[in-house]
Amino acid sequence: MGDMFRSEKMALCQLFIQPEAGYTTISELGEIGCVQFRDLNTNVNSFQRRYVSEVRRCDELERQMHYIENELKKDGVVLPELTENPPRAPNPREISDLETTMDRVEMEIRELAQNNVNLKLNYLELTELCMVLDKTQNFFRDVMDTPFHFGDNETQPHVGQGQLGFVAGVLNRERSFAFERMLWRISRGNVFVKRVDLEEPSSDPNTGLQVYKTVFVVFYQGAQLNTRIKKVCNGFRSSLYPCPAERAEREEMLRGVKTRLEDLKLVMSQTADHRRLVLSNTIKNLPRWIIMVKKMKAIYHTLNMCNVDVTKKCLIAEGWVPRKDLTNVTEALAVGSAAVGSTVPSFLNELETQKSPPTFNRVNKFTDGFQHLIDAYGMADYREVNPALYTCITFPFLFAVMFGDLGHGFCIFLFALWMVLDEQRLSKKRGGEIWRIFFGGRYIILLLGLFSMYTGFLYNDIFSKSLNVFGSTWRVRYNRSTVLENPNLVLDPAVASFGVYPLGVDPIWQLADNKIIFLNSLKMKMSIILGVAHMIFGVCLSVVNFMHFKKYALIFLEFLPQILFLILLFGYMCFMMFYKWVKYGPKTDYLPDSPGCAPSVLIYFINMMLFSASAQLEGCDEYMFDAQPLLEKVFVVLAVLCIPWILLGKPLYITVVRRLQAKRQHNSPLGKLEAEDGGHHGAVGTDDEEDEPMSEIWIHQAIHMIEYILSTISHTASYLRLWALSLAHAELSEVLWNMVLSEGLKLGGYPSAIALYFIFGAWVLLTIAIMILMEGLSAFLHTLRLHWVEFMSKFYSGAGYAFMPFSFKILLRSDDDD
Repeated sequence: MGDMFRSEKMALCQLFIQPEAGYTTISELGEIGCVQFRDLNTNVNSFQRRYVSEVRRCDELERQMHYIENELKKDGVVLPELTENPPRAPNPREISDLETTMDRVEMEIRELAQNNVNLKLNYLELTELCMVLDKTQNFFRDVMDTPFHFGDNETQPHVGQGQLGFVAGVLNRERSFAFERMLWRISRGNVFVKRVDLEEPSSDPNTGLQVYKTVFVVFYQGAQLNTRIKKVCNGFRSSLYPCPAERAEREEMLRGVKTRLEDLKLVMSQTADHRRLVLSNTIKNLPRWIIMVKKMKAIYHTLNMCNVDVTKKCLIAEGWVPRKDLTNVTEALAVGSAAVGSTVPSFLNELETQKSPPTFNRVNKFTDGFQHLIDAYGMADYREVNPALYTCITFPFLFAVMFGDLGHGFCIFLFALWMVLDEQRLSKKRGGEIWRIFFGGRYIILLLGLFSMYTGFLYNDIFSKSLNVFGSTWRVRYNRSTVLENPNLVLDPAVASFGVYPLGVDPIWQLADNKIIFLNSLKMKMSIILGVAHMIFGVCLSVVNFMHFKKYALIFLEFLPQILFLILLFGYMCFMMFYKWVKYGPKTDYLPDSPGCAPSVLIYFINMMLFSASAQLEGCDEYMFDAQPLLEKVFVVLAVLCIPWILLGKPLYITVVRRLQAKRQHNSPLGKLEAEDGGHHGAVGTDDEEDEPMSEIWIHQAIHMIEYILSTISHTASYLRLWALSLAHAELSEVLWNMVLSEGLKLGGYPSAIALYFIFGAWVLLTIAIMILMEGLSAFLHTLRLHWVEFMSKFYSGAGYAFMPFSFKILLRSDDDD
């Protein structure tokens, strides 16, 4: 957990690598994945870099592999996943052998694919010809005695009166109406069209799409009309087939076509077997080849980011490295040089720089989800306090305050526990983006369920019902007849209560008519107390940042007035809540301390801000304690003084520091050099603030002051969502129980068992859909807002950039996600 408190220390390193060892060295660095390389050739065109030809060769290999993969998908073959560790990047000398192999495989598959298309095209033509010969039998049945001219025979003399020609073919069904309309227009109605739709679709050999077609025959008279009809058929992309006019000739031709179809099916079956054999031999090595080429291409892209010294005998690379991994990088340089037998070793040189390093938080599978929640808001500045460490506890807890139900929390816990226990198998499952989100946050969901069970136990709420674990601390002092005859009875806490329930809410409140009033008051005050404590903790974390960045002056100029303003107003309001709970009790004999004299804390707080007295009841004290009016006036005055303190403190301090620096530069050359180095003791701002005009500093500080003062008020009210969502969840759960399940439990007789089965199923479905999924998502989003806005705004800037090392593991994982 120490690594999560703030980001790791980074070092800008310069790597001097021998050219012959460049490939193997970068390969070793990619395997360990702890160097973020900087591009030293930003002014060089991408097509003019040193290793551009190798990158193009890798692109060509990737194209060939994608083509083979697509051919596998056409045959319904799924590319198997590697069960062993991914292969390392291949030796540069092996790329020629791989290119030769891929060229041979691609050529063979292309020939098989083209032959397959040709065979399917021939099969389609013979099938359509068979359909034409079969479907046209009905067209000629009524005109057997009439002499016909063969439609495709252009050597026939001019068709005279009483002699008809015809054209037969196949057309896409969606074009048939436009086809008939066009024939009618060009012939002025002097053609006769007969067509019949084919019930089964045919597959297009080129695209593989299913197409519905129609068999047609066009009867006409005249050679000129014959030419026009053929042009229309070509324009509508119809296929024309020869069709004899005599029945015997058609039957004989149909038998011949069917014989050819059987022979063609046998040839297609043998071709498909040969294609499967070739693809099965390829699929064994294709996953390994894909990973090897991806790694090789990434290595050459990284090498193109390196610079070459003037003697062209050394590659120079720069990159950010975590200081904990400097030893690993040094070892990788040695391994890369030894792999090629280089006599001159590669070495690492650490550079001094004023550039802001990237932010790197080392995480494990438990903390990874929480870190992603923080990074989604904004990447932390270098070495800034990381909120993810505290979010691991505060996030599930605040969620559970809104989602406090023992039953619903147990359902969430079981779902997350299944994902955690079976994570080895589920990590390989491809279930889409939503599944990846759920699985990636499995440990977050696990804690959400656990904390919801805890708060549900405190609320004594399980599917809107209560558990009597410790026994109620209230006793009914009425006799049996009074209890049975009166629908409502009042229990006096002074005599009916004989103790304090050990943990949580007493189950007797489940029967009380004023349950919602009691729980509303409790949860509303609890949400304010938790919110103020959460914000105070956020403001205190800013001190850790100030001390780390040596901005000691800001502790007095910003932290102290901010924490005073928050504690003097809203911290005092929380104190009054606790004091009210302790002071006023039902068993006292002193009237001003009885529950009837308990004041409203909110009214007290409003009157405190307005410097006005509170209205008092007869026999009750005006204030809860004697020094309260004086103490409230002092607190308000001090809180008001904190406003100009926040506004004026930092700008005035910067003005004084700049004048002292200018005076020191004027009097001492050493001071001038020190100022140029940016070193000033007790620095207030960053280097950007040092060059910022004072007018902008005043404006920014005024905005910061207004934002903090207003946000303190609005953020405190924003924590009331803890109360509101908890109330909504409890009421929805109760309504769902009373209106669905309880109605089924009231039924009697044997048929009611069957009805109860379906009613229980409906209740379970609504519980999962509404109470767990919808309410859980709502509580999750509200909890996320409380952390991003109300908590992190007190100390977190989130203006950094992420550490993105050159890592094969990250590269392959991102490709799998895509």
